[in-house]
Amino acid sequence: MAYPSASVLDLAPVIPVVVVEDVADAVPLARALVTGGLPAIEVTLRTPAALDAIRAIAAEVPDAAVGAGTVISAQGVADSVGAGARFLVSPGWTETLLGAMQESGVPFLPGVSTTSEVVALLERGVSEMKFFPAEAAGGTAYLKSLGGPLPQARFCPTGGISLTSAPSYLALPNVGCVGGSWMLPTEAIAAKDWTRVEKLTREAAALR
Repeated sequence: MAYPSASVLDLAPVIPVVVVEDVADAVPLARALVTGGLPAIEVTLRTPAALDAIRAIAAEVPDAAVGAGTVISAQGVADSVGAGARFLVSPGWTETLLGAMQESGVPFLPGVSTTSEVVALLERGVSEMKFFPAEAAGGTAYLKSLGGPLPQARFCPTGGISLTSAPSYLALPNVGCVGGSWMLPTEAIAAKDWTRVEKLTREAAALR
């Protein structure tokens, strides 16, 4: 899959946030997401299977734009890109982590939850960010307030967002997409019910 732009925020209205426990699930899960209309897939580095899952998706699901989430170190950046991640997402950022992401050669979304963090990234030439944890950090009201003084900042809010609440985020001019996992119910993954995942994904993809 070719990027339509250099921006992760423009790939799809929703980026599925995926936790892979079993590498064998990675490819059929990714295929269900892509078929359902959400080709940008964030595989979080929360399990031992994560990097192998990224490798498998990158190798076997060419229409997917697979990325790495929960990237919290320079080593995580290197390992993710080495595994085939085409974008990076972090829950927060430090100077060291930001530098590694900037040098990685792939698009990235550093995480923010305060105005000062947003301003600090803008000072460093970064205008696209993850807003996390979205619901706990103020939700749509907070993002709407940021749009006045900081219209140049664009966000992918993630954390507590559902099919019901996603449209209110996507209606904001400073939101490019949202991250979520509601299309990946635990019971469907456990049952390897990829048809259900695809159905829920189609609903999410139709939000915009």
